[in-house]
Amino acid sequence: MRSLLYLAGLQASRRDPAFAAFRARLEAAGKRPKQAIIAVARKLLTVLNAMLRDAKDYATANP
Repeated sequence: MRSLLYLAGLQASRRDPAFAAFRARLEAAGKRPKQAIIAVARKLLTVLNAMLRDAKDYATANP
C-alpha cells in the first residue's frame, strides 16, 4: 500500500498543477524530493477521503 501511495503522489505531483505547486513549495522550503512526494501522497489521500465522504467528483482547483 505504501508504494502505491508513493506512486500516486508522484504522478499527482507531475500531472496536477495544484499538487505540483504544493511539491514545489515544499522543495523550495528545503524538503528533500522524496519527503515532498510523501507529503503530496498524504494530501492526495486526504482529498480522496473527503471526496468519498462528500460524494463529490475531483475539482482540480481545490486540493
